[in-house]
Amino acid sequence: MFLETIFAQLDTDAPILQQLRDGQTVAVTGRELRSQVGQARAFLSSKGLNKGDRCALLAHNNIEWVAMDLAIMAEGLIVVPLYARQAPAELVAMMKDCSPALICCGDAALRDGIVQNWPEAPPQLLFDEVFSGPERSADEKPLLADSDPVTIIYTSGTSGKAKGVVLTAGNIAHMLTCTSGRLDLLMNNRQGQDRVFHYLPFCFAGSWIMLLTCLLRRSRLTLNSDLTKLSGEMRAAAPDYFLNVPQLLERMRKAVDEQLWKNGGIVLAIYRRAKGAWVRKQEKQAKFSDAIWLVLANTLIFPTIREKMIGANLKALICGSAPLNLDTQLFFMMLGIPVLQVYGLTETTAICTMDDPRRVEPGRVGPAISGVEMKLGESDEIIVRGPNIFPGYWNRPQETAKALRDGWFHTGDQGEVNQAGNWRIIGRIKNLIILGSGHNVAPEPIEDEILQRVPGAQQVVLMGNGRSYLSAIITGDVAREKAQAALDEVNSQLPHYKQVRAFHLHKEPFSIENDLLTANGKLKRDAIAARMRVEVEEMYQVKQAV
Repeated sequence: MFLETIFAQLDTDAPILQQLRDGQTVAVTGRELRSQVGQARAFLSSKGLNKGDRCALLAHNNIEWVAMDLAIMAEGLIVVPLYARQAPAELVAMMKDCSPALICCGDAALRDGIVQNWPEAPPQLLFDEVFSGPERSADEKPLLADSDPVTIIYTSGTSGKAKGVVLTAGNIAHMLTCTSGRLDLLMNNRQGQDRVFHYLPFCFAGSWIMLLTCLLRRSRLTLNSDLTKLSGEMRAAAPDYFLNVPQLLERMRKAVDEQLWKNGGIVLAIYRRAKGAWVRKQEKQAKFSDAIWLVLANTLIFPTIREKMIGANLKALICGSAPLNLDTQLFFMMLGIPVLQVYGLTETTAICTMDDPRRVEPGRVGPAISGVEMKLGESDEIIVRGPNIFPGYWNRPQETAKALRDGWFHTGDQGEVNQAGNWRIIGRIKNLIILGSGHNVAPEPIEDEILQRVPGAQQVVLMGNGRSYLSAIITGDVAREKAQAALDEVNSQLPHYKQVRAFHLHKEPFSIENDLLTANGKLKRDAIAARMRVEVEEMYQVKQAV
């Protein structure tokens, strides 16, 4: 059972978790973390809870969050991790859905936000209360069967209410075996601690699996708790690898280009020529002089960029949650940094496919993980079965029956697979735009192409259901002529029905705070269409020349 294995790995005096607090590094060894887990278990035991009761866990990433998470599961309770940045009203809706017996809060501000929106909330406790009490014996083992539910993780809810995904101990155990196996390949079975940096909220399934994998491997995990200090802490951690979302990698790539353009001079000249040489090499159209520029860049420029961005130890970046732009993946490869992609959903215990570090195919998300079957269903929908598939949604039998049919989980994602078994994700079936002509258009690839070409753009959202042509909303500080030029370039490569023939510039980016992004940064397309109904109508009343 995975918890017993993790607890055994905590029997060490090596630091395994560390974070910065008030400018000081706070670290705990495996034994110290196990002691904190014991304190939390003693506290929970005193509350008279029963096996299977739900405990909501609402806090920012920190060491105490990890201890609480392990303690809740070890007591046979079901942990419900919640996103600390989410609106209290949304959090309350999730908690009312799963009826927690206890709400564990990282600080008073988070607790007060819940109580203000839910005066009748179940008992709340603060971490300070939990970790000031006595400790329970560290030798007392958790009692969990593979079929026991250990967590309910709420999905992002892009087009409706969030659903609680139930995951079992068996789901987690299988996934940790797979992730650790892939990391063994990446690290070439190296002895000693992996150094890992982590900034993504633990309440998301992929982030949580990375946390548990690090504990299982006795890695040294450095936690970032302040995104404004992300770049400095990333370099200070000097990680071997870390988990990312595409948005950060896109931002890093753009920052490098902008800084080099700003500085100019011979460094920019070499960089531009090396970049062109790299592209031609990938397209198998290399010129005789290209090798010279790549040698110069690999000697004089690329190592400096790597060092300033991430540090000298990096073996690879790991990326999930959404498809990564191919140009961005190739950019990091040009710098000598492999980007390993992962694909999965909360319902698949975060992962279905993972890149094999020995055989990365840019633009694809790797093969199915061990023990998992994947195939294409109707409309090229990816369907999956295996020990990673969740047993169902919490208290939603109809939604469960719709998603799980004949033993297969229907992901809602469109994909394709090549002869090597490597998968590519095309988009979400429910996001398909059906034009008045009957043409079906997956918006994500076109949106991504436009986004890469518009300076200052934060998001691009295509519209056009039932209309005669596609239009786009572009957010950020964007010049109209730049947007037009980008659309002209993208449209020249597309068939007529996929061309974007009108656009609207919207300076304010869509965000979690304005309720147009989900908790994990995905577009709430229905909400955006409703909020911007007037602007969308204008694009179809007066078509802009494209």
